[in-house]
Amino acid sequence: MKHYILITIILVTMGFPSYSQEGIPVYSDYLSDNYYLIYPSMAGIGEGGKIRATLRKQWFNVDEAPNLQTLNAHFKVGDRSGLGVLFFNDANGYHSQTGLELTYAHHLQLGSDFRSLNQLSFGLSAGMQQSNLDETAFVSVVPDPLVTGSRNSVGYINMDLGISYNFLEFYAHAAVHNLLGRGRDLYSAVEANNLRKYLISLGYVFGKGDWQIEPSTLFQYTEFTKEKMIDINLKSYKRVDFGTVWGGVSYRRSLEGTQYQTEIYVGNQHLQLITPIVGVNYKQFLVSYNYSYQMGDLRFHDGGFHQLTLGYDFGQKEKRYDCKCPAVNY
Repeated sequence: MKHYILITIILVTMGFPSYSQEGIPVYSDYLSDNYYLIYPSMAGIGEGGKIRATLRKQWFNVDEAPNLQTLNAHFKVGDRSGLGVLFFNDANGYHSQTGLELTYAHHLQLGSDFRSLNQLSFGLSAGMQQSNLDETAFVSVVPDPLVTGSRNSVGYINMDLGISYNFLEFYAHAAVHNLLGRGRDLYSAVEANNLRKYLISLGYVFGKGDWQIEPSTLFQYTEFTKEKMIDINLKSYKRVDFGTVWGGVSYRRSLEGTQYQTEIYVGNQHLQLITPIVGVNYKQFLVSYNYSYQMGDLRFHDGGFHQLTLGYDFGQKEKRYDCKCPAVNY
């Protein structure tokens, strides 16, 4: 039984690699009209600006369970530029990290018709991240030279680079997180020395009336651990008198499996998350909620991951582009 529990913990740890790396973990936040959170090139993508706040909590009845808070704002400056600012706080047990990033994006209109969206965008974020490890509660019968028994903290500067292409209802994004690749030097001998991560997204919005359907996908690759994951998403929008109601589902799967052994058999399991999401846009306000559930035989806890997103859109007096493109028009 002890062996079984140990393997379960290892699976969960490997299943959520973002906790062991610096920067904002890539969850399903971006599906709440929040692509700027992971793609700097989306800063100021529309005519006005957007503010988004997310609150994520994992396993409500587990002490020191992982939780994440983000707050970001971005807006258009002139005809071709966008500015953004992003703050995040991520905590998991005795480890926590905070960060502040500033973003500049440049948008190139490729078509001659101003109202027909055909735009290539580039974005660069730079900021400071602080990583903390609280060892004051660590107790060891045999002294461990790696345990200081104090609060350790290190800070460093890193950058994210992104590129986006929006053509009417089609979009494609790519980004490199932690572009400088430097590690945090907080866990001594076991510390990762490369935090670089690559992201690619594709999507299309179908439908011209009050109903739209938006399939999309996101692929992410972590350079140091060679981990690969893919999201397959489907959202549906319904235009109503006061705004838009929408909902959808996201499926995430790790492309690498983990082998485990119990007292009875040897098995193999991939990280799999299923995430239903609902939301509403009321005038300039947005509210959405999603719940992620981990599938598989081995799980640390039966509970899932709750996330609430609040948003406010400003500065867009009319539809700028003649397209059904929720990330640009609102």
